[in-house]
Amino acid sequence: MNLFHFSGGNREATDDSTSRDSLTSAEETKKQLTAQFMRLFDFGRVKGEVTTRYEEPTESLITEASRVAFHLLFSSLLFGFVASQCRDCKRCFFGSFVAVRLRCFDDFRFLSDRKLRHFDRKQQRELAGCEADRRSSAVMDSTRAFTKDVKRLIIKVGTAIVTRTDGRLAVGRLGILCEQVKELNSLGYEVILVTSGAVGVGRQRLRYRKLVNSSFADLQKPQLELDGKACAAVGQSGLMALYDALFMLHCMQLDVSSSQLLVTDTDFKDPDFRMQLTETVKTLLSLRVVPVFNENDAISTRKAPYEDSSGIFWDNDSLAALLALELKVDLLVLLSDVEGLYSGPPSDPHSKLIHTYIKERHHGGITFGEKSRVGRGGMTAKVKAAVHAAYAGIPVIITSGFATDSIIKVLQGERVGTLFHKDANLWVLPKENGAREMAVAARDCSRKLQRISSEGRRRILLDIADSLEANEKLILTENGADISSLANSIRILANMEDPVGCIVRRTEVADGLILEKTLCPLGVLLIVFESRPEALVQIASLAIRSGNGLLLKGGKEAMRSNMVLHKIITEAIPENVGQKLIGLVTSRDEIPDLLKLDDVIDLVIPRGSSRLVSQIKESTKIPVLGHADGICHVYIDKSANMEMAKQIVLDAKTDYPAACNAMETLLLHEDLLNTNGLNDILAELRSEGVVLFGGPRASLAFEIPETNSFHHEYSSMACTIEVVDSVLSAIEHIHSYGSAHTDCIITEDKEIAEIFLNQVDSAAVFRNASTRFCDGARFGLGAEVGISTSRIHARGPVGVEGLLTTRWLLRGNGQVVDGDKGIIYTHKNLPLERQKMDNGTV
Repeated sequence: MNLFHFSGGNREATDDSTSRDSLTSAEETKKQLTAQFMRLFDFGRVKGEVTTRYEEPTESLITEASRVAFHLLFSSLLFGFVASQCRDCKRCFFGSFVAVRLRCFDDFRFLSDRKLRHFDRKQQRELAGCEADRRSSAVMDSTRAFTKDVKRLIIKVGTAIVTRTDGRLAVGRLGILCEQVKELNSLGYEVILVTSGAVGVGRQRLRYRKLVNSSFADLQKPQLELDGKACAAVGQSGLMALYDALFMLHCMQLDVSSSQLLVTDTDFKDPDFRMQLTETVKTLLSLRVVPVFNENDAISTRKAPYEDSSGIFWDNDSLAALLALELKVDLLVLLSDVEGLYSGPPSDPHSKLIHTYIKERHHGGITFGEKSRVGRGGMTAKVKAAVHAAYAGIPVIITSGFATDSIIKVLQGERVGTLFHKDANLWVLPKENGAREMAVAARDCSRKLQRISSEGRRRILLDIADSLEANEKLILTENGADISSLANSIRILANMEDPVGCIVRRTEVADGLILEKTLCPLGVLLIVFESRPEALVQIASLAIRSGNGLLLKGGKEAMRSNMVLHKIITEAIPENVGQKLIGLVTSRDEIPDLLKLDDVIDLVIPRGSSRLVSQIKESTKIPVLGHADGICHVYIDKSANMEMAKQIVLDAKTDYPAACNAMETLLLHEDLLNTNGLNDILAELRSEGVVLFGGPRASLAFEIPETNSFHHEYSSMACTIEVVDSVLSAIEHIHSYGSAHTDCIITEDKEIAEIFLNQVDSAAVFRNASTRFCDGARFGLGAEVGISTSRIHARGPVGVEGLLTTRWLLRGNGQVVDGDKGIIYTHKNLPLERQKMDNGTV
């Protein structure tokens, strides 16, 4: 058996098979723990394990912190909650203003780097106010708008949340839950818990006691399953002790306390009981106490806690639904071990998360997986309870109890879990499995767009520009974009020559057999972009001009702005094309489904961080156009005009540091060292607030910190400097550490310039011009969907032509191959004659 010894914050397990007489007595254990805590709270270093943070804590605060921490760990050890639940823990210690560092595989992760701080009432109110402001600014899904009016809620915690897969208590998950409850309590919510797990707790404790009191011969006999009611009786006090301890740990001044209310099915048959229950809960909530409900399985008349499903309620899910109606709560949250209700077993890769349950649509169409590994009914019981409560007027959300902030997100109105609402069937909702439908609709509309004339596509763009200006006030309430500038850029794009249908090559294959190579749209584009104000408008305009269907997914922080712009743009699209030409993806949960549609979506263009680009490339078979990094170089040659160089370098770095075409590395010819011109450039960079890092040579020459890596995109007011001995060394450096985006040389030597321009293998290579010029609008493309560093298809700023591909049109008069016997191939190039295919006519 295992003995756990606490020493200097380390817990060690040793095997002792000699005799159970060697077990330390409870009294001796208590003495050891007392001595241990005296060492922990001396605010000194114990064997290098305790790190203290001196902030002049008051004596009363130290005493309170010591008492709470001692209560938690001492009671946990005696009941087997810590010593037997957290085998992988390496360091366990507590204290006021002491960095709490518990490193475990699963449990207690919620305490990692957690400070136990002392807040007075005023500080708590200020904290609550800041949290309320953050909550109000969160993006709220339209179907979850009711959450802003929620005041009283029930949170049901299932056995799968309370226990781990090995049957032990999941103390870490319970700690995260208590932390969220404490936060909600401080914000003024009235929180009621319905918890399972007493039987599991009791079973663990009784198994331990049975093991301790068994002889070796007893252990060889078949082990009978423990009585569930006895397990419940033993486990109820232990489970509540854990809740009490966790609330005390998070609330040093006991701002949140918990209370236990055990009920049985027959209790609810008595009207007086129901009335008294309501009054008791009302009083507890007014005192900021969290009522914790559980069915009293120990004296329940059911045959066994996991079998009988008769009565007014039959498990804690139905108990939670019953209490929700009885106590008139505003929301019921059922925590599960999965993200919500799926269309099939969650383990099935084809199963989809149902965000909003509609009985008329989903009832009978869901295939449930296996029953809960520890509870009574699993997801089937949750859905039954949720439907019962929802259609009685109480909204219900089933969400994950494993996430660290799922309850907070629910109350912020985020689209997490599965919502059950009595009015859901009246809402206009996209189909839950609508990723394919959205993509197919965009493809169909793009084919209609291709059938109209070039002038028709131009007219659509002009209407969009007019509509943006007409709705300027509405847009400015959500978006700080320059509407006049955006509308003007759309008009410029509309008046540019339309390349769709252009003939780029004509060949006479044989006498009377004419072959033409023409430009045509790619099909359907999926663009995942950042929250820049002009991004959606530019991308949509390019898609229309190029005849492509479009699916857009912007950042959640710009969701409302994107919805306004999307509505204005699509309303300007005529009915003979269809507003579904441009689809707006509002949930990132749909992105994985879209990335699987390689038979419908033709190109994905991610515009964002390198991490986003890499993740998308790894997650799809669809071609991806974009760049993962924007590590742009400026090389100052020894023949450079240093005044010109200063202007270019400052612009490339400081005009917009976060842009992908901003300078990240400045390369200097070694002959420029210790010259006034170079010193002036470095001084100007510093005066503008640019932080300088150096390579091995530059860090010594200029006494600046050495960079950790040359392959680094700062996207801020910082850059790397290195010294090279020639233009060839500069080129080699760019090829070794660059990202093939945009690189520039500043030189007056034409021969050196040509070497650089011809040998640097990047999407854009400049001479004596800022890297910031690498932009679709500045290149005269009208706009861009992004900048590509790939070598297939488009490269550099991607405008209309980058969104086109080619197709071949062959016109004959009855020719056949027939083994090439009766045909003479001429393969003669024909003049283009400015011809263009448009709507089926030349």
